[in-house]
Amino acid sequence: MHPALVAVDWGSTHRRCFVIAADGSMISRTTDALGVLAAPDFEAEVARLDEMAGPAPLLLAGMIGSSQGWREVPYVTAPAGLPEIAAGCVQAGPAWIVPGLLHDDDARPDMMRGEEVQILGAMALGFIAEGAGPDLVCLPGTHSKWAETGNARIRRFRTVMTGEILAALKAHSILSDLLAAPAEETADTEAAFLAGVDHMLEAADLTAELFTVRARVLTGRLDAAAAAAQVSGLLIGADIRAGLGRLRTDVVPLIGDAALCNRFALALARAGRETSILDGETAFVAGAMALARHLELAE
Repeated sequence: MHPALVAVDWGSTHRRCFVIAADGSMISRTTDALGVLAAPDFEAEVARLDEMAGPAPLLLAGMIGSSQGWREVPYVTAPAGLPEIAAGCVQAGPAWIVPGLLHDDDARPDMMRGEEVQILGAMALGFIAEGAGPDLVCLPGTHSKWAETGNARIRRFRTVMTGEILAALKAHSILSDLLAAPAEETADTEAAFLAGVDHMLEAADLTAELFTVRARVLTGRLDAAAAAAQVSGLLIGADIRAGLGRLRTDVVPLIGDAALCNRFALALARAGRETSILDGETAFVAGAMALARHLELAE
């Protein structure tokens, strides 16, 4: 099967490369730790990717188009859909770079690079409704994205730094010892996770409650495994409370890693929401192919 497109999701710490066939199916994928913060030579890396792609076009998305990446490409301003995002793509050498999306709001400006491709893919696959909306979609992760969509456009969005905060707590906090090892899932750890979710859906005291978790361990009210699960529940509960925000929606589509999406689905059920899950790589491949076709790079 001959490649019709090579698409790269080039993040800050990792890079994923997808070789895609003309029918939109994935031929192969590779992943490495050469994110934009670690790549030693962008010109050499892009040249290597171009050589691998051969006659197939090369599409780069994510932080590669940021000020920290190879070529800075201006954001497209939301609301925007496939036509606007495709129009913002910039050709640089042998590659096309996807622009990313800006929510230009005086009170809460926000931006994304890479997630917009996944959302476009979810629309192309029919996973997200393309009606008038507004509808809500969540992309859990290091920087969770909550996006409102409608009329095949991304209207507005908000970022929550849940995964990055958890990583910082694991590495540099008084909770580090409790979060050092992944806990086996048991009835007790699930109950502790849900208790954390429930608390944050009702309260706004995350930084205080995080310390209370440690106090519960020191006073014998929680063991370390349950404490780690409760910290996760507090963070995800706070994420969901922020993400649901002003928009009431009964079903929240989730795009991303299956295990993390399942945790968010469990938490969203406590908020009275149903969920559906789409694999993040599947969404990215579909979005990259939709952009390539709109740019007439692929049939």
